[in-house]
Amino acid sequence: MKIVGVTSCPTGIAHTYMAAEKLQRTAIEKGYATKFETQGVKTEHVLSAAEIEEADVIILAIDKIVELDRFVGKKIKKVSTARAIKEPHLVIEEAINGKGTYIQQGSNNNTSQNSENKKSLYNHFMNGVNYMLPFVIAGGILIAISFAFGIEASDSSSDQYNVIAGALSKIGGDTAFALMVPALAAGIAVSFAGRAGFAPGLVAGTLAVAGGSGFLGGMIGGLVAGYITDKIANKINVKKSFQAIYQLIVVPLVAITVVGLSMVFLIDTPISWLLNVLTNFLNGLGETSGLVFGLLIGLMMAADMGGPINKSISTFSIGLMSAGVNAPIAACMIAGMTPPLGLALATIIFKHKFNEEERTSGKSCWILGASYITEGAIPFAVADPIRVIPSLMAGSAVAASISMASGVTSMAPHGGVWVMFIPNVISNLPMYFLALVAGTLVTAITVGLLKKTPVKKDKKISSELENKEGIA
Repeated sequence: MKIVGVTSCPTGIAHTYMAAEKLQRTAIEKGYATKFETQGVKTEHVLSAAEIEEADVIILAIDKIVELDRFVGKKIKKVSTARAIKEPHLVIEEAINGKGTYIQQGSNNNTSQNSENKKSLYNHFMNGVNYMLPFVIAGGILIAISFAFGIEASDSSSDQYNVIAGALSKIGGDTAFALMVPALAAGIAVSFAGRAGFAPGLVAGTLAVAGGSGFLGGMIGGLVAGYITDKIANKINVKKSFQAIYQLIVVPLVAITVVGLSMVFLIDTPISWLLNVLTNFLNGLGETSGLVFGLLIGLMMAADMGGPINKSISTFSIGLMSAGVNAPIAACMIAGMTPPLGLALATIIFKHKFNEEERTSGKSCWILGASYITEGAIPFAVADPIRVIPSLMAGSAVAASISMASGVTSMAPHGGVWVMFIPNVISNLPMYFLALVAGTLVTAITVGLLKKTPVKKDKKISSELENKEGIA
């Protein structure tokens, strides 16, 4: 029996590789030949035509649309990356037995599979987030680096002006970070309508920035642009002789006009008002209300470690940065660091509670946690969710609550511990560091108290895995 497949999550980071690892390990335990292609930040271990042809079943653990034409005629089992991580044995068993599988048809008969993926609002938003993140991360960190020269060094009217700081601020803040909302809207629209949605989505996002509706307006504008463009470009049958001119001229002209008018007359004004109310409320949070909001942020960040709940609150907090609200993103970052850091500490303090593989993973969690990569905690959570996940949520809630109650703000949306060394990026740095330590300790101690002594695993399987190719 030979099983091959593809794994891919919306952001192409941890879930992609965790799903491949779980499925690969499980297949080897069952004695099957296996290989999984990971479509993450880059595509690795690409399946050859021969490997696909020889496979008895294809497992697609995907959260976004992937190219399926190369699997025509093959038996397919499609699941989410989350299910592949949590239930790899069941997924493989169902694939072998034909439960929930289908025979992949050609591209002309593939509409039902693609439309099934497109129905997920989460997938649309995550596609937009994928478009947005490079601008947010690069732009935000460049702004943060410019502050290393002084808080006023990027202001050309200041006596402390520094030409390098000014250039970095212009690249990061005035350009890259300013493209965040247009990129988000364009990504959402492309998810709906394909390439035809890019221009209307970009226009919707740009109008959202200009009209004051910002991040929320960009999200709604992207949805509107995607829906309208999809109807115009993909649902209207046009004679083949007019197809080229229709797609090149009519589709963008009509879509941009309709979307633009919708933004100007229907969306911008009410969403701008809502965003202003939300901004004033968040900026006016006191210690008690800030603590409660921080508690919520922490719980959401650790609940699924990079999944939909985590991504929703972190994306929301990134959006607030464009409105000048920088406390929630600081709380998100601290709450995202403590799960891996707490587990890394737990593998040292409570060494006997973890097997050799987990102790090895704990070492990498120091770097992952310090770098604000919450997904480093996933292997531990999958292995013992009932005890580990509540522990992670407790630690993250403590860290985020302290951060919000202390009024800590961050000028960088990412970077973890490393941006803390850049002057003027994190306000109230002592309290932020205290929040990090407190959250890490709470996570480590809670995990150590709740976790049971592990059962030893078969070393033969681990040895065989190390010699296998196909995993990043």
